Amino acid sequence: MRAHKSKSLILLLIGSVLALALLISDQYLPGLPLQPKQLPAAVVTLGDSTLSGEGGGNYVAGTNGEGDNWCHRSPAAAVNQLRLPPGVTRINLACSGAKTDLVGADPEPGTAEGSQAQQLGALAQRFRITNVVVQVGANDEPGFTDVVNQCVEAWVRQAADGCAGQLRTTWPQRIDRMKPKVLAALHDIRAAMDSAGYTPSSYSLIVQSYASPVGPGVRPELQDLSGCPFLTGDLAWIRDTGVPQLSAGLRDVARQADARFLDLSRAGSGHEACTGDPKTADGEWFTRLTVDWESLRDERRAPHAMQESFHSNAAGHAQLGRCLSEFVAGTEPKAVCLADERGNLHAVPDHIAALQPHP
Repeated sequence: MRAHKSKSLILLLIGSVLALALLISDQYLPGLPLQPKQLPAAVVTLGDSTLSGEGGGNYVAGTNGEGDNWCHRSPAAAVNQLRLPPGVTRINLACSGAKTDLVGADPEPGTAEGSQAQQLGALAQRFRITNVVVQVGANDEPGFTDVVNQCVEAWVRQAADGCAGQLRTTWPQRIDRMKPKVLAALHDIRAAMDSAGYTPSSYSLIVQSYASPVGPGVRPELQDLSGCPFLTGDLAWIRDTGVPQLSAGLRDVARQADARFLDLSRAGSGHEACTGDPKTADGEWFTRLTVDWESLRDERRAPHAMQESFHSNAAGHAQLGRCLSEFVAGTEPKAVCLADERGNLHAVPDHIAALQPHP
């Protein structure tokens, strides 16, 4: 009888220890319904135009204006460029023009597809999601598209201080207003994964910033409505100040969300719009001022006729995808997309990139 009690006590203690280990462990509970480790693997991208594939063309049916859906998801998008093991599914939820509310859990009413975080949560029940890549923020307070328009207007007026004159003061303030919104969206993404049974260490959350689509090296014959209607001083401000400050803001948000961070701010150097062949645009990774003249004939499509302007083209998406692919495969918490001697982008660890000179 005593031996039986001792054996029962030992089993009870073992069970208690195992239960405690499971509670404090950052691993999945055995027998969790639809346990992610038993599901097919997937990588998911969320956010706006850089990850949707805007500018890459051949947009997926249903995302090129149908039902007022202008997400412009392209086969050229970065997620489709990733070098992944066989059998890993690539899922692109990013939508051109998306703001943080659309990426988060509570988007404004009337959006074509609804919350990306909620879509992610549903996918997490069907796939073992290993990486969640997010790029968002430029369409919120920074209003990068509005900034581009403001700079074009400054070129038209030949304003003495350009668009940069005012932005030097207001731009950092805009970024500060953006940061809590991006952080809230990342928290919504974490919450969606938590609800599906994931723990923070069971997948990689990656935040990436933006590359400058223009720079001061534009060809003079293209520095007008034929390609890049910007004042030279404004081009320098966008590339050397505006985009790096935006990237620094997103880096800080990634740190707060305990996410990995990929810095794209220097990725387009030397390959910006209007820096390549004047006729063919060879060597450029970003579109010039682009007008879809056919869409201008359709009242419904006309507002989107210039949507592709100053976004990555197919070559640009391939290079950004190359860099992201290396970062996804690695373990560095932070990296910078920099070109090698052949001009191809690579994910350079942050501490090494800091030693390399800026353009």
